[in-house]
Amino acid sequence: MHTVGTFAPDTLEDASDQYESVGPAAQTVVREVAKSMDFDREEYADRVSSDVVETARDALFASLLEVRVGTREEYEDWHEAYDGEVIEAGSEHVDHVVWHAAPTGEAVAATFHEKEEAAIATLRRQAFGRLYRENL
Repeated sequence: MHTVGTFAPDTLEDASDQYESVGPAAQTVVREVAKSMDFDREEYADRVSSDVVETARDALFASLLEVRVGTREEYEDWHEAYDGEVIEAGSEHVDHVVWHAAPTGEAVAATFHEKEEAAIATLRRQAFGRLYRENL
């Protein structure tokens, strides 16, 4: 088993602080992407709304969440010891699982066969949408 990512909030307050911390980076990323697309000031003002920056912030936060990656057996061991609800996506007949537990007492998990990076990216989006969005 191994972990990837840097954000592993212990409380919702920690998650909120981490979410706020990526705000300036999201603004910079959006500005630089718009610049590389040759947006002039008028087009930037028309197309880059606060919703665009918020979406970038959401994606940055999610992409940094710590995710555990392991075998089905390692996941089952963790799940048995976990004292919260787990929403699992995928097939129980697949050998590998990625999972993330939020400070809300809920977790998400997804199974995968070969494409670990895709599973991690998918799980992070699910974690943000299911476990953090309403609280942030």
